[in-house]
Order: sequence, then structure tokens, then C-alpha cells
Amino acid sequence: MNLIQLYLAYMKFLLKNMLALILILCNTAAFCQVDSLPISSISDTAIAKHIQFLGSDFLEGRATGSTGNKTAASYIKNELSRMGLQPGAGENRYYQSILMHGNTALPESQLRIYSDDQLLFDLELGRDYLLFKSGAQTYVPQPVPVVFVGYGIIASEYDYNDYQSVDVEGKIVAYLSGEPPSDNPDYFMGETSTIYSLPESKQRLAISRGAVGSILIPDTPRRVIANWKKMTREYWFEDVTLAYAVTGHLSIMIHPGIANALFQNAEFSLQEILQRGMDDKITSFPLLVDISFRGEFISRNFFSNNVISLLPGSDPERKNSYLIVSAHYDHLGIGTTVNGDSIYNGVFDNAAGVGAALEIARTFSRLPTPPARSIMFLFLTGEEKGLLGSRYYLDQPVVPLHKTVANINIDGLAMFDTFNDVVGIGAELSDLSEYLSTSASKMGISLSPFPAEFAKAESFARSDQIAFAQAGIPSILVMPGLDLRNTERQAAIDRILNWNREIYHSPFDDLDQQMNLKAAEQHTQLLFALCYEIANSNRAPEWHPDVKYNVPRLQSQAEKR
Repeated sequence: MNLIQLYLAYMKFLLKNMLALILILCNTAAFCQVDSLPISSISDTAIAKHIQFLGSDFLEGRATGSTGNKTAASYIKNELSRMGLQPGAGENRYYQSILMHGNTALPESQLRIYSDDQLLFDLELGRDYLLFKSGAQTYVPQPVPVVFVGYGIIASEYDYNDYQSVDVEGKIVAYLSGEPPSDNPDYFMGETSTIYSLPESKQRLAISRGAVGSILIPDTPRRVIANWKKMTREYWFEDVTLAYAVTGHLSIMIHPGIANALFQNAEFSLQEILQRGMDDKITSFPLLVDISFRGEFISRNFFSNNVISLLPGSDPERKNSYLIVSAHYDHLGIGTTVNGDSIYNGVFDNAAGVGAALEIARTFSRLPTPPARSIMFLFLTGEEKGLLGSRYYLDQPVVPLHKTVANINIDGLAMFDTFNDVVGIGAELSDLSEYLSTSASKMGISLSPFPAEFAKAESFARSDQIAFAQAGIPSILVMPGLDLRNTERQAAIDRILNWNREIYHSPFDDLDQQMNLKAAEQHTQLLFALCYEIANSNRAPEWHPDVKYNVPRLQSQAEKR
């Protein structure tokens, strides 16, 4: 070897080791400059490929427990395997199998209203009422009394209790949708809805008080009547629960035109109740009618899978702590035909989110050195049926909950327009907002508060991030803000509202709708940068001290669960 060859070899050696040193420094630092991250390799083409398959008619809407759902799980597993990511469900498996139980209500079901043992009304499913829950646990074979319980809320922090003056054990409760009106931020968060307004919260409370059933009465009758056909389509689908779930109870929504019948000869009419509600003067009292329900159902038991893969961390200590990146891959399946289409494809909700999670996983898998912490990529089933996949995972975690530092949930993706700001749904609850602000700023993106035009509390409670929060794990859902690059703010609001009204949970959330894949690419790049920040941070994210999710966090840490 001559001197020139020796010199070239020496320079090659220096360059190689210099690059290695840079990578080590970048991966051990608390934060790494965004221009050193491989976000440019995240492409709209790769995201589109996943969306095109998962959102196609071939998968028939990916309903939990369906053939299309199984095909989607297989596709995700094969993609993860092809990336070289190891199985994460234990025993060298990608699948975490979940036993579920399904019920489909039939039109022959009978809901009857009585007064003085006389039949007043024989109600028809779909036309007069909708079922939140189906199955044998909903039977009320003999007529039982009904009690009106205002909004059906107990909120001690607001000194509010609709159940204080009534005994509802063994009875059916009827309550208004929503919550007490307020323009005071210290009372039910003013004009922002709280978690108490959710039907699920009211149903659980009714069960805890000993009620055998509950009836939700819409407090905005005109709007509900206008949307009744749409709601009928949505509640047509199979009701699915975890096989080991606690027994539920009869839980219905009654059509506003029929709801008056519940108040026959009562202390107040429904119209008077609604008026008193506007003045926050609602009281609870027994009604003078009884109700029975005999349901007819098609029932089945089946398995559905969470798909799990793991990227082990590179730091000797921090690799035993985990960041979970989650996205649900199920949707509604085949339902009521609308304009000749019966496949509810779920492209935005959530083929797009799965596509983003897969692209994030691929990008992490190609890093020369993995991040300090381990990352779990968790693709969840049963989200549309009540967050079943995430709740099962948190009951049967693959890695310890107390060593899981955070959850970044992806449900939906920016596909309207590229953006200048983002909103962290749930960001105000933990210091994940700091990680998001840092990673966003490095991409020239600002962090904005939750838009006043939308329901803040309901948004955090509407997807899998709430299940992780309730298990004590700091969690967040990151969505684009309203500062779009090519769309005025009001036009952006109108488009979002129109999409929620006309497209969400309909057959039109399909591949024919307009999609801005550059916006999807930008959103995915930001999510990767956020995950990288957390996975390499020296300090684990924490809830703010006064947040209620601190309690299960401290409990899991104390129990080392």
C-alpha cells in the first residue's frame, strides 16, 4: 500500500468514526436538532400506499371481528416484520388475541311504556329509540318504575348531585343529554363541555347507583330530530364488548317526539323541564310510568387482535422504559346503505393514522442507532366499540405500566391542508406539551390552545388516549390547528364541521374524498420528531400535580405493575 492509499484509508477511518461519534451524541442528548432527524425519508407516497390498502372496499370497513379486520391485522403484522421490528406480544408473537362478545339487535325487540298497568306505547327500534347496549344483560322483562334524574350527573367539585333526593335502585333512570349550562369557567368549565356530559359517564353512574336501565333524552330536540336518521345508521352496527366485561344494563336514547310520553301526568312536562334546564333549575323526581324491554339479538363470541411490535432502546438504563405509539385499525364495517354505498371504509378514521404509525415505525427501524428508550408500536382493535383493544392491553400489559413513560396516540391525520400550528389534545394535562412545543418549533410550527369552537373535554375522551390516561400513562393526541397555509380560519372551521356532519362514520369517509397527502406527510414528520424527543429524553414525562390521572400513575408505580 503506497502513501496515498494509506492516507485515503486513514481519512476514511476518521470520517467513519466521526460520523459514529455524531450519532452517539445525537442519540444520548435530551433533544436533537430536527435537521439531523431522517424526517425527509417520511413520504406521502408511503403513507398513501397504506391508506389505499386499508381504506379499500376489499377490507369492507375493517369491523371488529370481521374478515376485513383480520386482513388489516395481517397486513400490519407483515409490514412490521418486513421492517425488521421484533414481535412485541410475547412468545415471539405480533398478535395479542382478545376474546370478545358481540350482539346485534333485531327489529323484533320490544320496548313498552305503561301507566297504571296499562300499555301506553309499544316502541319500534330505530324509529322511536336507539340502543347503546345490546344483549341479555339489557332485559327488563317486567315493567319497572322510571325516575327522572336531571342530567344524570354527580360532580362533587361543583357541589352538584342529581341523585341526592331520589332512590333509583332497581329502577330505570331518565336524564337529559349534556350538562348544566354555564358561562362560568369554574362551574362545569363554562361553555366547554366536561367529561360528565358523555353518555358513557352517565350510564356508568346509573349502574353504580343500582339502576337497571337508563334513558337519554336529547336536550336539543330539533338538532337530534334532524340527525336521527344518521344516528340510526350508526347504532345499527353490532354492539361488541370484552368477554370479561362487567355486565351492563338497558341503555337507550329515546326520540324527542316520544320522550314526552315519559312525563305523562308528572310534576313537570318535558317542555317545562327543558325550560328549567336553561335556567339551571332542574330537579329530580319520580315519573308516573313504567317500562319493560325484551330484546331480540344475534349473539356471537370471537377473537380480534391487537398487533404489537417493539424497537429495543439503545441506552443500557433507559431501554427498560417504553414509549407507546398507538393507532386503531378497526372501523365500522358494512352498514346501512347510503346513496348506494354500504361500506364504511374509515379512511381518515383511521386508515390514515395507521399509515402514519407504520411510516414512523419504518423510519425508526432504519436509524443507525435506536433511540435511548424502547418504543412499542401498538395497533389497536375495537376502538370503535368502546376502546376495547386499548382497555384490554392496559388490563394485560406486555411491558410494565409503571415503566411506560408516555402514549402518543394517532387517530386521524392532517389531510385538508398543510399547517402552521398544531393542537395537543390533552397537552395541558402533562408536560408532554413541552415536548410537543419543542419538536414543533424546530419544524417552524407553533403550538396553539384548543380551539374554542370545538368540545375540548370530549375530544380527549373520544379515543384510545383516554384509556392510557386512566391507567396513569401521560398521553396525547396531536392534531393540526386552524392556521392552515392555504385556507382561511373560518373556511377551515367550516370544512371540519362539514366533515364531521357529512362524512364522519359514513360510507363517504372513503378513498374518493379529497386528500392532501403533503399535509399527511407533514403531520407524520412532526409525530416522528415528537416521538424522537420523548424516546431520547433523560426525564420521563409527568402529569401536572393537580391532574386526576396522577392517582393511577402513583398506584402503578407503587405496585410496580
